[in-house]
Amino acid sequence: MVRETPPAASALPLRRAPANVSGKALAAGVFVNQHPTGLTAIARWLKIAHGACGGQVASATRTRIAPTRILLWSDAMGGGLLLAAADSAVQNTSIFSPASPPAQSVANLSILIFAITGFIFVVVEGVLFYSIFKFRRRKPDRSKRNGSIGTTEPPQVYGSAPIEIAWTAAPILIVVVIVLVSARTLWEVNIDTPQPKPGDQALYVTVVGKQWWWEYTIDQRNGQPLGIVTANELHIPVSDDGTPRPVFLTLKSADVYHSFWVPRLAGKTALVPGRTNSMWLQTDKPGLYVGQCAEYCGTQHANMLQRVVADSPEEFQRWLDNQQKLAVEDPAQADGKAMFLSLSCVNCHRIRGTAAQGNYAPDLTHLMSRQTLASGMIPNDREGKHLREWIADPQTIKPGCLMPSFNLSKPQLDLVVAYLRSLD
Repeated sequence: MVRETPPAASALPLRRAPANVSGKALAAGVFVNQHPTGLTAIARWLKIAHGACGGQVASATRTRIAPTRILLWSDAMGGGLLLAAADSAVQNTSIFSPASPPAQSVANLSILIFAITGFIFVVVEGVLFYSIFKFRRRKPDRSKRNGSIGTTEPPQVYGSAPIEIAWTAAPILIVVVIVLVSARTLWEVNIDTPQPKPGDQALYVTVVGKQWWWEYTIDQRNGQPLGIVTANELHIPVSDDGTPRPVFLTLKSADVYHSFWVPRLAGKTALVPGRTNSMWLQTDKPGLYVGQCAEYCGTQHANMLQRVVADSPEEFQRWLDNQQKLAVEDPAQADGKAMFLSLSCVNCHRIRGTAAQGNYAPDLTHLMSRQTLASGMIPNDREGKHLREWIADPQTIKPGCLMPSFNLSKPQLDLVVAYLRSLD
């Protein structure tokens, strides 16, 4: 995992983002925290120098208006992708640092394709430069008997069976090789999801893409039905003791096209409205793996982030046991709970064990067990600073998101934040 310390903000010159840059073309997401003055439309732009096995942050420029968090994303294959998530740590997202069998297959195919196309490039460019040099225009030759000062035209070749066969057969052979290795990679990556059975050590998760966040339902674990619903951060067990613990994902969309892509764990898979797709992943390396929706899905596409946390089997089981519990009942937060339940938040959000049973927005039953808010945009600190800012005015942080501001008074906001902070 590549970790770098971002340059100090004071050392960065001011620069305006290009007007013609789109979220899909540049694939850059801008994390925007609420600023005390209410300023919005804040952008920071980082320049990335790509390394051979994942890029390094080389230099940076940004527009300094408010304290923001940065996400950078490249849609190019592997090109040393870097993501600075809400925790400010820079993560390696290069496809050439695979941590899962499907990602390894994709990396192997990419290296082979690059090798083939690189060889073709060298040959073609070599012939081109040789021809330019060998048959370049020369100075007129005045020593000829007829006194001509013109240039000599090189010999013209009109048809050559060996050359024509070669430049026809070689591309066909190359295409056949690429088709065969691509088919093999698809066979390795797109396996049929097996039926759950007791003791299989497999985790089955349904992923639903929504504008602009991810809903995860832990359907089964080890053949046991669970039905745990969480959002934006997916925990999985690692196979660190030699026991395979595959994770099978069922992918759906609730609104528009999305694409699930955590580069170090698997390739891209589309989430299509009205269609169910699937993918699988497995890793023996614990840690945080980050990704982003890879299909343009609207205003906040670039901020529809993914976080997959690979835990040891023991840590994962503790997380799972906690997620199965109903919401914490803290008598000291009775007023805050009553305030929350009196608001229209309950029409969208669910808190298990309470009257809040909405299913349109993220489940909040164990909100404080998550590291980030707003689909990875801002940290979920224990003091509730960012939670307060998010509830006070979501549009300042994530313009266009479907959560409105309720214009709560300070006492109301204090009660709601205190209650939500108790949901661990």
